[in-house]
Amino acid sequence: MSRPFDLDPLFRTLTVLPGVGPRNGKLLEKLVGGPKVLDLLWHLPIDFVDRRFAPKIKDAPNGQVATLTVTVGKHIPNQRKGQPYKVWCTDETGTINLIFFHAHKDYLEKQLPLNEKMIVSGRIEYYQGNPQMTHPDAIGTESMRAEIETVEPVYPLTQGITNKAVKKAVQAALGFVAQLPEWQNGAYKERQKWPDWHTALDAAHNPPDEKALEPTHPARSRLAYDELLASQLTLALVRHRQRQVNGRSFKSDHTLRQKVLDVLPFKLTGAQERSVQEIDKDMAEPARMLRLLQGDVGSGKTVVAALAMLSAVENGAQAAIMAPTEILARQHAESLKPWLEAAGIRFVVLTGRDKGKARDTIVQQISNGAAQIIIGTHSIFQESIEFADLGMAVIDEQHRFGVHQRLELSAKNKGVDMLVMTATPIPRTLALSAYGDMDISRLDEKPPGRKPIDTRLIPIEKIDPMIDGLKRQIETGARIYWVCPLVEESEKLDLAAAEDRYDILKHFFGDRVGLIHGRLKPAEKDEAMRKFVNGDTDILVATTVIEVGVNVPEATIMVIEHAERFGLSQLHQLRGRVGRGAEKSYCFLVYTGPLGETAKERLGIMRETEDGFLIAEKDLQLRGSGDILGVRQSGMAEFKLANLSVHGDLLVAARDDARLIIDKDPELKGTRGEALKTLLYLFERDQAIQNLRSG
Repeated sequence: MSRPFDLDPLFRTLTVLPGVGPRNGKLLEKLVGGPKVLDLLWHLPIDFVDRRFAPKIKDAPNGQVATLTVTVGKHIPNQRKGQPYKVWCTDETGTINLIFFHAHKDYLEKQLPLNEKMIVSGRIEYYQGNPQMTHPDAIGTESMRAEIETVEPVYPLTQGITNKAVKKAVQAALGFVAQLPEWQNGAYKERQKWPDWHTALDAAHNPPDEKALEPTHPARSRLAYDELLASQLTLALVRHRQRQVNGRSFKSDHTLRQKVLDVLPFKLTGAQERSVQEIDKDMAEPARMLRLLQGDVGSGKTVVAALAMLSAVENGAQAAIMAPTEILARQHAESLKPWLEAAGIRFVVLTGRDKGKARDTIVQQISNGAAQIIIGTHSIFQESIEFADLGMAVIDEQHRFGVHQRLELSAKNKGVDMLVMTATPIPRTLALSAYGDMDISRLDEKPPGRKPIDTRLIPIEKIDPMIDGLKRQIETGARIYWVCPLVEESEKLDLAAAEDRYDILKHFFGDRVGLIHGRLKPAEKDEAMRKFVNGDTDILVATTVIEVGVNVPEATIMVIEHAERFGLSQLHQLRGRVGRGAEKSYCFLVYTGPLGETAKERLGIMRETEDGFLIAEKDLQLRGSGDILGVRQSGMAEFKLANLSVHGDLLVAARDDARLIIDKDPELKGTRGEALKTLLYLFERDQAIQNLRSG
């Protein structure tokens, strides 16, 4: 099926609209985030001006927008450059001056002809006791009263584009919208008192009052729900298709698992045991496992993954674990080594750094099955790598790994069970929107013996006494991470900040200071990391490369410079690098004042709590949904109409609705199914429709 004919006009370029030429077409495209008529329709107003108030001149209040009916009395051109041009107007109750700067006399005489009755609308201001209106927003004849005396929507704008131009383009675009079939569930729509899609779109662009601008208004809720439903239905179709691919049933008596449990120096937490059971249950079923394991920093995800991989190995299959960076892949290998050796498992590590003969040997062990567990970066899923029999894949830190990559990976072997791990606690609504195709397990307990981290706020002026304190700590064997801020625009600037700090600290601590950043070669990064792990350096100055997964139990102090520039979740991730051993740990948040409200609140929350799930919910409220997962790299949908911090309950409803749709009509062939295909095309979820066809 191709895109419904009725939608074609919405996919035409913005320049088909009246008044939109090539030049302002480019500006408009930048403003609305796309080149299509549809992109403009998703650009909703944020305010409105009410021009229905039409008093007499003497009753027009100062500071208010009013629409007046006046007779043009006299033009008073400006005497000198920089002075205003005035037009003196009257009604039966008084006089008012219309004020124009940089005015063209001929133009104004044509707009406001002498002795004519005219309608003018704009903000009233009193100057030396007399009313005036500077640059009226609208001027027209009596016959234009109806179109001037309205409520005018106010849109977010960019330089070079006026509200008038956007409004004109939007009103024309609304004329391109056809009557589309209803894709909502009738009973739910009625219960919510929602209008039809067409009416909702119209109402959102023509708000009659303040209430109509709120995200909870029926018209806006309806549009948000449509967008969320399109997103959830896409995920549900992916999930349905993935589960159609027959999985394998991995039942086991857990002999290998017991060998690992016997050598663990700790007892599993309740949350770990619960998650292991949920995974076992999934793996025992013939359908494929698609599960997300969410755990805060240091909650013990690696052990859970290891115990799960053993179930596949015990059934004669291979398991693989993929990390986003080489440092992490090698670190997983370090952590897993004693456990896998205890269970007698053969494992290999493969990263982009392995070359030549050594690489050939590893690749051969993967393809002939000699390697039972494979640890590596995404290079283990390249075309050239053949597995003897891959039964389970674990993907670590996958918010850098979107839905598309999940699809690619599952194609490596039919029915591979998939466990995705993330150390970014994700608020429930976000987890649904990014991973609606997966079941979720949560590790919400810290392993026993972890001490709370003492978090302190330090103004930049007090950095010298802090450095003196660090000297004393180093003498007692402490190791320190010193993180320099991210400068959004440029990696070079990040680097400069880190290098400057490195030079300053070397002045105090000599060659006991190391430096690690994104531009180092992998081998240099590893070397800097190795020196820190072995204690050859006491302080590691870093850009945010270290936020994910690096484990150095001896590191007990984290200094974050310019902490006010970081998001909450990121601060939490960085703090989680310390507090991993038995010693008391500290986190110093060094900030430069004055702090804005949000930054104040962020740093305050960091001081109050270490609960990653609570921090993630707060982060969602403070920042909105876009930034938490680092959307740009996550392959996750950014919403234009829905706002997850407000529409969370609608997201949950959309998830349930999508699952019901798939249960009843997985091919979307019924009446509602056909209408839902229109919805998917409308929100450009064509990939989901391709899935329908190829599934």
